[in-house]
Amino acid sequence: MAEVNYLFITIAAFIAIGSPGPATLAISGASMSRGRKEGLLLALGVLTGSLFWSISAAFGLGTLLYTNAWLFEILRYLGALYLLFLAHRAFRSALTKGDVKDSNSRQPSFEHAYFRGLFIHLSNPKAIVFFGSLYSVGLPNSVTTEELLLVISTVGIVSSIIFIGYSFLFSIPKVRFIYSGSRRVFESVFAALFGVAGVKILVGGLDR
Repeated sequence: MAEVNYLFITIAAFIAIGSPGPATLAISGASMSRGRKEGLLLALGVLTGSLFWSISAAFGLGTLLYTNAWLFEILRYLGALYLLFLAHRAFRSALTKGDVKDSNSRQPSFEHAYFRGLFIHLSNPKAIVFFGSLYSVGLPNSVTTEELLLVISTVGIVSSIIFIGYSFLFSIPKVRFIYSGSRRVFESVFAALFGVAGVKILVGGLDR
């Protein structure tokens, strides 16, 4: 009986989830500009979306969605348009003169940060492809329910370490000080990266 390749799953998850993408960019940007609490709330929203797609892929729901082209296309356009919206907002911020407002002067909005992170990941069609590929390659046909739940937990732990780690890393005072001094440069970079990601999903589909 074939065994579950936990090492492969863990390494693949670290590489794919930890690489720069819409979720990690949003978390790092929120943490630098508005503080750790906001970055953490956004990370929790991303984690919720990640867990949803992970469970969906594990139990075949992701495959069902993937085989319905029209649903997948709607998701793809929503994700691309939202990334372009984030690019537009970052670009407008880059054009704004002046210093960043102190994030400690207000409490982060749960609705704004958490649901923003949730939507970023739920509307990312490549997340479905990643989780679908991960489970199909890393799991044998004879996988048990207990093993499946362990894999979901493993991927969830990896995701938590990465996304929450980003919120802590980029909210370090020295990092935020560097961001404050070069805010417009950072926002321009974020705008460009969000824009490229949105256009690539919009015109390139999921085959790249």
